[in-house]
Amino acid sequence: MRYSALTQRIAGDGAAAWDIHYRAVELQDQGREIFLLSIGDPDFDTPKVIVDAAIDSLHAGRTHYADIRGSLGLRRAIARHHTRHSGQPVDPQEVVVLAGAQCALYGVAQCLFDPGDEVIVAEPMYVTYEAVFGACGARVVPVAVKPEQGFRVDPADVAALVTPRTRALLFNSPHNPTGASLPRSTWERLARLCIEHDLWLISDEVYSELLYEGEHFSPASLPGMAERTATINSLSKSHAMSGWRVGWVIGPQALGDHLSNLALCMLYGLPDFVQDAAQLALEQDLPEVRQMRQTYRERRDRVCASLAHCPGVRVHKPDGGMFVMIDIRETGLGAQAFAERLLEEHGVSVLAGDAFGPSAAGHLRFGLVLDSERLVEACRRIARCAMQVLEGQTSVDQGCGQVDGKAQNRGIEDKAYQ
Repeated sequence: MRYSALTQRIAGDGAAAWDIHYRAVELQDQGREIFLLSIGDPDFDTPKVIVDAAIDSLHAGRTHYADIRGSLGLRRAIARHHTRHSGQPVDPQEVVVLAGAQCALYGVAQCLFDPGDEVIVAEPMYVTYEAVFGACGARVVPVAVKPEQGFRVDPADVAALVTPRTRALLFNSPHNPTGASLPRSTWERLARLCIEHDLWLISDEVYSELLYEGEHFSPASLPGMAERTATINSLSKSHAMSGWRVGWVIGPQALGDHLSNLALCMLYGLPDFVQDAAQLALEQDLPEVRQMRQTYRERRDRVCASLAHCPGVRVHKPDGGMFVMIDIRETGLGAQAFAERLLEEHGVSVLAGDAFGPSAAGHLRFGLVLDSERLVEACRRIARCAMQVLEGQTSVDQGCGQVDGKAQNRGIEDKAYQ
């Protein structure tokens, strides 16, 4: 039987990137101890007050068709939340609620792009971006952001890629997978490009509340940018609500109207009880959310310290987000081969940086999604794997240098893999 060309445009390397994660889950189901660091799913529970709000809404009978654009109460809460954090005035009519940031990005792409349009995206990039744009026939034009430059985009490199077919720029800050963030000065230069060439800007801000260095800047707040910017955000990372599928787009009202039409024929609105819980999440200053942010920061610092002096390993300290990029190029082994060996022999699941683009070749994406002690143990196993690659050893760990700020030499007995 015949399938549409769409099935090919949404497959490929981006979909295959998750194979190592699926293999890790399979090993875990078989009873292996696996440190699952290959997916950005928070290990925290959703704060109880949010869960209780959903339960109360269910008991109140909020189980029928909801406003396709999103409940007015939630859209007001999103508008106030964004204004409070960015200074950009937002009307609830400029907000559309969708099933997570992934759905929001897909919807924006469908409403903005035609076949042959070009979208300039920082590379390495989140693995679904290419398929999202491919679904509507648009073409991703990658702009390389090199590890030697801290994985930060240079607006001059972006300008060099603009052609008559360019329709938009897409950047996310803090960046996935690298955690690099863009300062206001960079956004100002990118905004001038957008205005000069009449381009859309898609600003993916899902990690904006997990920024540890500097302050997050939302580019739609710049003069002349609100009318040409689609800001995408969600509660998945900030409130440990990845499974609730609550995301949104902030943009011109006309874009919101188009997104509503798309949702009408595809999604037909989020459940009211989910939206009621999301509204509470945005309206209350929850101590659990502040604690999660602080915990991620502590985990980042501990992982970076743990791997600071490991032979063959170099760590890029992220500005924000929930991932650390680990450079293993000095081992001489490719990232995919290293990740596979790390999983099969050492029980640690990470994603190879190559899955995000060639600029991340030779790197591993390490998720900060376990408690600190388990993350430190995962670091020891990465160091052990790197030493084995470097020296051809099979069981001896020569030490990974600095853990918790103290230089140590270790002879760790590898009990997990006996």
